[in-house]
Amino acid sequence: VQLVESGGGLVQPGGSLRLSCAASGFTFSSYVMNWYRQAPGKERELVASIASTGSSTYYADSVKGRFTISRDNAKNTVYLQMNSLKPEDTAVYYCKATIRSPIVREHWGQGTQVTVSS
Repeated sequence: VQLVESGGGLVQPGGSLRLSCAASGFTFSSYVMNWYRQAPGKERELVASIASTGSSTYYADSVKGRFTISRDNAKNTVYLQMNSLKPEDTAVYYCKATIRSPIVREHWGQGTQVTVSS
């Protein structure tokens, strides 16, 4: 099982980044996919989720209207489009795959750094 995030970097406030998370080693299309982030000195928080079919999404209030989660089950990849970035979006961003039936399974990526600064 492997989740590999990419697309992080340094961006100015108001800028955009697109994160990708490429999955392998499990049935990607059966899993809910999530993006989390962890800023220095803070707990890891859920940013966005997308259902296995892509039919529904969830966003934290802090990113609603600025971030968009999407997935391509043919490419085993989930994306996070981040627009209007703010300094408070600075964090390590992680993707997580979750399935709850027949048992709970979770897989984490290694994270990618996003820094929003002028």
